[in-house]
Amino acid sequence: MSRILRASILLMLLASCGGGNYSAPRNLDNACALVAERPAYFRAMRDAERRWGVPIHVQMATFHQESKFIGNARTPHRYALGIIPMGRQSSAYGYSQALDGTWEEYEDAVGRWGARRDRIDDAADFMGWYMDISTQRLGISKWDAQAQYLAYHEGRTGYANQSYLNKPWLMDVSAKVAQRAEMYRAQLASCGRI
Repeated sequence: MSRILRASILLMLLASCGGGNYSAPRNLDNACALVAERPAYFRAMRDAERRWGVPIHVQMATFHQESKFIGNARTPHRYALGIIPMGRQSSAYGYSQALDGTWEEYEDAVGRWGARRDRIDDAADFMGWYMDISTQRLGISKWDAQAQYLAYHEGRTGYANQSYLNKPWLMDVSAKVAQRAEMYRAQLASCGRI
């Protein structure tokens, strides 16, 4: 077989592997439909719940708010003069929208140096780890989706300093996260998932 033919076949095989399914699930308002469509999401969040104690419905509501379950989600670009791209608003990436520095802290703390923000099992473990530390350091209940989200969004120092009180829009968002978490909890209970 010629080198060109072998190289072409190899390139076609690599191209067919693709980068993964990063699209959002079809029904984000129904936890039972979501886990039926993407059982790997449920397994990842269940594993994180077992390891870190953060309930699945709290994780789900946070994932919904952060990325709408899109694995390669990024923050929007910033523009100078409205047209010149100046990079992204932050380094947040993936299902959990973890920042580069926080993700590196997680990798060092738990020894998962190959973890990736665009893999749901790694993102769920990260979220569980982060919320577990928020519970330890700030005394936030793992079942309190609103407070956990505020600490997740603002960082633990921002939460401790109550920076969210100066952001009415964030208080509204965190209340919606809490409502969604409760909706997801009830739905998961109705289909026997919790």
